[in-house]
Amino acid sequence: MPMAGGIERRLERGIDGFLGRVFRSGLTPVDMGRRMVREMDAGRTVGVSGKTVAPNHFVFTISEADAEQLAEIETSLTRELVGHARDHAQTEHYRFRGPLEIELVASPRVRPGAFGVDARFREGPGGMGDACLVLPGGDRVDLDDTVMTIGRHPASLIVMEDPNVSRRHAEVRPRGDGFVLVDLASTNGTRVNGARITEVVLSDGDEMQFGSTVFRFEDE
Repeated sequence: MPMAGGIERRLERGIDGFLGRVFRSGLTPVDMGRRMVREMDAGRTVGVSGKTVAPNHFVFTISEADAEQLAEIETSLTRELVGHARDHAQTEHYRFRGPLEIELVASPRVRPGAFGVDARFREGPGGMGDACLVLPGGDRVDLDDTVMTIGRHPASLIVMEDPNVSRRHAEVRPRGDGFVLVDLASTNGTRVNGARITEVVLSDGDEMQFGSTVFRFEDE
């Protein structure tokens, strides 16, 4: 399946300045991203819920020479590949059984510029998928089998400074293979996609409003 040009440009921008110096062997992140999404498409399956599930753990086997040169930007490269996999999953409506993970493994049997990819299914803690809350600044808070407390109280897992938020405002609770948002009788209420709620099962892309602050729920 072809990769959108915009995503290719994002991958290239993500390691801008490293291409010529580090990838002299011909290994490029765009090729790695293309191969990764092909493995996602080839390995996808339909889960018991009827939703399409794709591999979420990718092991790239590269040459020892490339591994040495990539060492200084490995974190940036793996972050860009994770972002690309997330974008592709959203486009194709894939879900994951756990968080997206990328590993780079050096092998003396791989020539410089070449690479292999092993795509695997790996469950997250408690069997949860790759669900998270996206905060206003873009930070992501992963969700697992822990109840996520939200409010101005210092003991909250997500502490908010918004004066319109109650000290104990809301909770995101695991339920089955998903998550529910529960308002804790907050003063100004909790809204999901503009509607005031008491309790609601969250779906990918839902916008949650606490006071004047908006989070986004992502569940791939």
